[in-house]
Amino acid sequence: MTSTIAKIRVFLEMIKFAHTIFALPFALTGALLAAGGLPTIYQTFWIILAMVGARTTAMAMNRLIDAEIDARNPRTAIRAIPAGLISKGLTLFFIVASAALMMLAAYMLNPLCLKLSPIALFALLLYSYCKRFTALAHVVLGICLAAAPIGAWAAIRGTIDAPALILGGVVLFWVAGFDILYSLQDLEFDRSAGLHSIPVLLGVNGSLWAARIFHTIMIGLLFVLFNLMQLGPVFLVGILAVLAMLLYEHWLLKDGNLDNLDAAFFNMNGYISIAIVLFTAAEVLSQ
Repeated sequence: MTSTIAKIRVFLEMIKFAHTIFALPFALTGALLAAGGLPTIYQTFWIILAMVGARTTAMAMNRLIDAEIDARNPRTAIRAIPAGLISKGLTLFFIVASAALMMLAAYMLNPLCLKLSPIALFALLLYSYCKRFTALAHVVLGICLAAAPIGAWAAIRGTIDAPALILGGVVLFWVAGFDILYSLQDLEFDRSAGLHSIPVLLGVNGSLWAARIFHTIMIGLLFVLFNLMQLGPVFLVGILAVLAMLLYEHWLLKDGNLDNLDAAFFNMNGYISIAIVLFTAAEVLSQ
């Protein structure tokens, strides 16, 4: 029993389970906007399980597929698989179990969610190979996480409507932007290993500007969503709060100094996702 619990802990650390906080709030935001208030407990329960299953599948798949690359990169050589802390076979078992959980949750929500689940799994698989052939891996990652609010909207309404796609675009450009920043720390390794990324393509200064442009688009799409759904002042304050946090994030990395990367990447983006769902909840519940 102790050994099993230890392996589960290693696995959860390997996939950075705590970082589910980045995407889960956007799924809940999609659900709140689709419902025009609080979704049912049943819907919320299965949306959360679908989100957890999808993200766990994605991260475990990425760690398994990239195990050999991770072993050559000094920054990632300590990860569980290259360090021998968990086997590839056990990781594959967790991938299958997590994917099954996601599909079960989709089935319990509605037929549209079930039909979309294989597409989501394919996108997750594709992302894990992208850096081998395209610098747009950051965008593909954004598309994968954009499925969270779009899927949650579909779970509530059984359709995919314009606001869901706009919210998905918000997530796409937010994630792609901060993933570019995160990838800066692997610039030299990726270059030497023949891997593709925006930092490899554009360098440090170009990557900083690419991330700024992506996050500017994100804010623009939040204003589009605000107008399209005729949301009120609470949501508007939320947009301004997110803008302030993004400005601070980019200020921390303004000179390409990665010493502040943890604060910019983990702290600020966690705060941004939480702020979005809290202000959205306050908005829809105040109407």
